[in-house]
Amino acid sequence: MEKRYKVSYFINFLGALAVFALFVLLFESRVFGASTQYIKGICTTACYTIIMVASLNLVVGCMGEFSLGHAGFVSVGAYASAIVSGALAGKGLPDIALFLVALLAGGIAAGITGVLVGIPVLRLRGDYLAIVTVAFAEIIRVLFCNLSITGGGKTMSGILKLSGFYWCYWIMVACVTVMYMYVRSRFGRTVKAIREDYIAAAASGINVTYYKVLTFTVAAFFAGVGGGIYAHYMTAMIPTNFNFMYSAELLSEVIIGGTGSLTGSIIGAAFLSSLPEMMRQFSQYRMLAYSVVLVLVMIFKPGGIFGEWEFSFTRLFKRLSGSTEGSRHAVKEQENAKGGA
Repeated sequence: MEKRYKVSYFINFLGALAVFALFVLLFESRVFGASTQYIKGICTTACYTIIMVASLNLVVGCMGEFSLGHAGFVSVGAYASAIVSGALAGKGLPDIALFLVALLAGGIAAGITGVLVGIPVLRLRGDYLAIVTVAFAEIIRVLFCNLSITGGGKTMSGILKLSGFYWCYWIMVACVTVMYMYVRSRFGRTVKAIREDYIAAAASGINVTYYKVLTFTVAAFFAGVGGGIYAHYMTAMIPTNFNFMYSAELLSEVIIGGTGSLTGSIIGAAFLSSLPEMMRQFSQYRMLAYSVVLVLVMIFKPGGIFGEWEFSFTRLFKRLSGSTEGSRHAVKEQENAKGGA
């Protein structure tokens, strides 16, 4: 890795650490009073939603395909991680180790499902792919409704409460970082080339199916990780939670934030996942407000709020340094002008 990339990642890590320190200060000092735990719960919800939305953005933004079955991968990860954590409970593992093992199991289960689904499905494109992914998610949901290990259509309860904001924050940072590195790697650039011109990419010798399935699998893996966090935060699940509307909600958050922008996924997921909670006291109007936000963004920013732009603490630091240097230079010029006068 080049030195400038190492410096960039280090600066962005310091930025993420500063944001974490700010959250710790706010929560531990109980600035929000009796609402502190409630707000912390909203932030935890935002963390796992960010992972789900960012993983879907790999498919929609990076690969340029329209998927409406992402909730299926989330459900696979959620149930797999819950089953694994339940089986390993009481085996002497610390809670954090048990949590990470469960998330890894959920991610691997969702990734394997992504391979099995992606090989036949990704030969399709456009509307056909969207229809098939919807069918896949419904098949998974019906399957979970008929398996005794997942509750047989009833609520699967008794899941360990392992998700806390502090751990979920760093897991979210790690997942988004890996996804960002994937997009910036040669694999991500190849997938973007396929997105821009499918025929030209295939004619140049690129194994189009391989790269599309690889990206689909990576997205499914991280969706499973997000589902695992969801399961261990809610501690109870029912298959109907992962229906078509949930997939549509994730997709809307991708589009509003900006397809191709992980920064947009973070902002869109954090805002839209917390909006219903912030408007809970106006419960009869909150879905109306949610719809109005969607319509306004689509009218005035059809490419999403961020488009394909990515925020970087490194870029911000350089701009601040540049503006400071520019101000110093201007002051020196004024002093020189006064001295000459």
